[in-house]
Amino acid sequence: MSASSLSRRALLALTLTGAALSLPALAAEPQALVAAKSEVTFVAKQLGVPLDGRFKTFSAQTAFDPKALQTSKIAFTVDLGSVALNPDADTELAKPEWFNVVKFPKASFQSTAIKALGAGRFEVAGKLAIKGNARDLVVPVQVTQAGGLSTATGTFALKRLDFKVGEGDWADTSVVANDVQVKFKLVLQGVPAL
Repeated sequence: MSASSLSRRALLALTLTGAALSLPALAAEPQALVAAKSEVTFVAKQLGVPLDGRFKTFSAQTAFDPKALQTSKIAFTVDLGSVALNPDADTELAKPEWFNVVKFPKASFQSTAIKALGAGRFEVAGKLAIKGNARDLVVPVQVTQAGGLSTATGTFALKRLDFKVGEGDWADTSVVANDVQVKFKLVLQGVPAL
């Protein structure tokens, strides 16, 4: 190997090292939702009978580092038109009285603070927006890690009328209860170790 070839390699190595040093600290790999292994479900009650539903399409944008929570961010979006309860209900839920998917196709959550509770448990505070109505929400989240994947699970309750879901005649909570339980399992790649 010639001296000039060695010099070029040394210069390239120094340039790459300098470039790496000038970059902000990033996760080893980008964080990505593994949608096929993730789920968002809910339970609502109609005339006292629990109805189990789910959303088929959702996405997450995360910059979550358990050791740097002050700079961590979580954003989550649900396609409201992807609701799956039963065929009749799915058609009804798309209407203006319910989700009004033509005007408000997505629900979103944006974190404002993340607090560690120990043993992989966190409290994620943020704003949940549905149908143009935003409310503060604190979500308990349990994170487990295995096989290079991180799984975040949690359950929270919301009041549908806070978001004007079920307006007009459907605002009667004796028919459809105001409380809705939401449950999620989000499987992520690229989250640093707990």
